[in-house]
Amino acid sequence: MMWLLVFVGSMASAGTLVSAHCQVVLSSKSVVVGFGHSFSVNCSSLSNQTAEMGWESRQDPRELTPGVTFLTLEVSSVKLWKLSPQCYVNLNDKTQCAERLPVTVYKMPDSVSMPQPSQPASMVEGEKRVVKCDVTNVAPVRNLSVLFHKGNKIVSTYTFNDSSLEPVNVSSVYDLIAHRDDNGSQIWCEAKLNFLTTGLQDTSMRSESQKVIVLYPPTFDEPENETLEVPAADKIILNCNAIGNPALVYSWHSPPPVQQTDMNPYKNQLILTRPLQFPGTYNCTASNLQGTTTKYFTLVEAPRNRSTFAAIVGGLVFLGLVLIVAGVYVVKPDGTFSLNKGSYQPTSSGIV
Repeated sequence: MMWLLVFVGSMASAGTLVSAHCQVVLSSKSVVVGFGHSFSVNCSSLSNQTAEMGWESRQDPRELTPGVTFLTLEVSSVKLWKLSPQCYVNLNDKTQCAERLPVTVYKMPDSVSMPQPSQPASMVEGEKRVVKCDVTNVAPVRNLSVLFHKGNKIVSTYTFNDSSLEPVNVSSVYDLIAHRDDNGSQIWCEAKLNFLTTGLQDTSMRSESQKVIVLYPPTFDEPENETLEVPAADKIILNCNAIGNPALVYSWHSPPPVQQTDMNPYKNQLILTRPLQFPGTYNCTASNLQGTTTKYFTLVEAPRNRSTFAAIVGGLVFLGLVLIVAGVYVVKPDGTFSLNKGSYQPTSSGIV
């Protein structure tokens, strides 16, 4: 049963006081009910001078009933769009008092839809497109909000000032401006009936979603040109990764001395197998139907490390000394050293 009763917190403070001894209290301050559904509300008289009670209503009224202080209005199926029942009490002194019950009758939409665009499904970055949301046969429209969703965000909300209580058809539009960050996201609209009361079933309905496709030219992940110091390594990899839609095509250009066998171009990377032999400027071009962009890599030889150079020189000097010593001394079979005299022969006059 789709109806809502908002119960009063204090019966003594909710009634309409006509005289010092006349109070009428309703079990609900207001009712929100779906068309074709039921609801019931109790009316109580707090006076001990109550003569009779009744419910005045355009649907399922209750006639005057004597000798009661409690009377229930029961509507089995709401068939009117405007209802304003009133409970009234007649006292013994001919005084009459009454309390009106606000009733809101609503109807969920038959459908919520976003027509497919007449233009191509894809959009060029910066292009504006009007997205329309159609809501059919909904009531009351003054309680309706139309929300446009893009991804996980609400990007636009519309409300209506129409006072009509019966179902109507309405439309809302949203100006979508294509941005590359929107590529691949989903967009849809939602129709939602808003009431101040709580406890109702879900009063929202959404359209089917549409995918946003945005075409945009290439942009490099690292847009700045790069100058790289070439290490003493077997190979070096140049990274030319970029994003764009549609898919990108990469091409590489190298200095004239470089042969095709010395480099391995693979889409967004270039692998140089002998980088020390090929300093110079290399460029990578990324392109699609939306544009072309180029990035430059300049390879320079890394400066030598002086401490490493000194160590190498020192090692060579030491090796030279070892060789000189090895030329003067020889190892005898028993493992001892002896002086290698070579062609030196002592004479009486000195060395010949």
